[in-house]
Amino acid sequence: MTRFTYAEYISLFRTNGTKRNSSPQKSSSCGRAADRDIEPSEVISAVRRGDVQRVSELASASDADDWTALHEAALCGQTLCVQALLKARGVCVDKRTLQEQTALMLAVQGRHLDCVRILLEAGADPDIGNKNKETPLYKACEQESIGAVKLLLASGAAVNQRCHRGWTALHEATRRDNVQLCQTLLQARASIDARNADDVTPTIEAARHGRTEALAYLIQNGAGVNLQTCDGNTALTEACRHGHRETVKLLLHHHADANKASNAGLLPLHIASQHGHEEIVSLLLPISSRMRLRQSGISPLHLAAEHNHQNIMRLLIEAGCDVNSRLSQQRSSAFQDRRVTALYCAVAARNAQAVEVLLKAGADPNIDPFAPLLLAAHQGCVKSVALLLEHGARVDARPPGLTVGFPAVLMYTHHLDVLRCLLDHGCDAQACFTCHRHQCEEDTHLNTSLAKPDLQFCDWISSSCWRHSAARVIDLLLDRVGNVQLCSRITELLRDTPECPSIKEKTSSPRSLMHLCRLKVREQLGTRRLRSVDSLPLPGPMLRYLSSRTGSDHNTTPHLCAHGHTQLSANH
Repeated sequence: MTRFTYAEYISLFRTNGTKRNSSPQKSSSCGRAADRDIEPSEVISAVRRGDVQRVSELASASDADDWTALHEAALCGQTLCVQALLKARGVCVDKRTLQEQTALMLAVQGRHLDCVRILLEAGADPDIGNKNKETPLYKACEQESIGAVKLLLASGAAVNQRCHRGWTALHEATRRDNVQLCQTLLQARASIDARNADDVTPTIEAARHGRTEALAYLIQNGAGVNLQTCDGNTALTEACRHGHRETVKLLLHHHADANKASNAGLLPLHIASQHGHEEIVSLLLPISSRMRLRQSGISPLHLAAEHNHQNIMRLLIEAGCDVNSRLSQQRSSAFQDRRVTALYCAVAARNAQAVEVLLKAGADPNIDPFAPLLLAAHQGCVKSVALLLEHGARVDARPPGLTVGFPAVLMYTHHLDVLRCLLDHGCDAQACFTCHRHQCEEDTHLNTSLAKPDLQFCDWISSSCWRHSAARVIDLLLDRVGNVQLCSRITELLRDTPECPSIKEKTSSPRSLMHLCRLKVREQLGTRRLRSVDSLPLPGPMLRYLSSRTGSDHNTTPHLCAHGHTQLSANH
């Protein structure tokens, strides 16, 4: 509560240009002092001191102000001062402050039961709310003051009156998990299923906050367990969302429907999976309808993967959840990339560990219209790229509707580590150097705007976003190809770059026999077997040689030692 002192109110009025009435107060005919000006601050000071006699003398001095002596006395719990002020002529028991607080409201907020009783006996209206339409009864429940609640109800307070958001006193008592308050309110005929502006009932509010005792009492007294909010959420849905396991158990014991979907089509199992509540998922799995899950158009596995809840993913998979289940067409169309699998959701959320769980469980990386590999390459996530390739992702994947004359995955690659990974797993580097030189020259000199059937590598690498690192990319690609000739556009692009001498050496003379042999072996292995080359029973140097991790053509050469084992030695 925001409370202003009298002096602060005076300052506020002066700031706003409001003029005070400076005419002198007339003395009463009851033997008061002669006419004179009386400062209201003196009355407030007297209230704070508990000087009842002085308060009685100055009782009406500040009644014209918004913050009166009665407000101060009620807030401070000065019972005798309240009594004295109420006896004075012209004092209004229901006068409001700028925040629309009555003396009764302030007494309730200050937990001053004697002041509450005196004000009610003096005729204070128990249903006058503050600026937020919160009544003294609502505030008494907020304070968990059972004495104030009983006094207000005995004085006729409206038990079902709502604040500006639609909350009732029972909502507040439930949120406090105060069974005694709930009992008192229900005995006064509080509506047990009262709804706020969002159709939240006290039962749903109790479940949302895990107030198990209050929830049990409400259910025992007939509260609806399966009522829904305006969003279609039930008490069980809210308990699952916030991870209240005991509340979930209580609701299920009282026949809460685990297959009632929200307006978004999600079951409680979806919600628990999305928010990572493993124990609740275990409770819901045996009673969740597989048909209802299919009808929802989304698997709990999609949500668990998106939010990287690996334990829940394993739990769902062990329970028989299809690792390759697809989003419904309606849900898929809500995404620009038209994703369909849980694997894509994991990649999109950059959850490499979730990607690994799904792939090991048999997820197919080639189902989605836009390949997860392309997305992982664009994100620069080497781990996800490697996992996808190792589990069968097509390195030649292309986005829908795009035709290019080189591996499309390179268009989404912005990190050299990712490019190396792609090349190690069979990305066709040779296709980057197959554009026809005369076509490139013609495009360069004539500056033609005619659309070509395929986007050529030289066109892409010359684009502004790649111009700064073109030399490093081409140098890396040349390590995966044999004898090639660069087109004029690439030659012009590489002029005066630090890597130019290395590139010139690789393109101006025949490649070494060692390098060509490596390419031939890799070609014979094929893309699929290249993924498992590191698992071959070969010495480390040979594995590095086959994986193109030996550096340039001339620094190492494999040979057989005296014992017949393949080794690498330096060529000097």
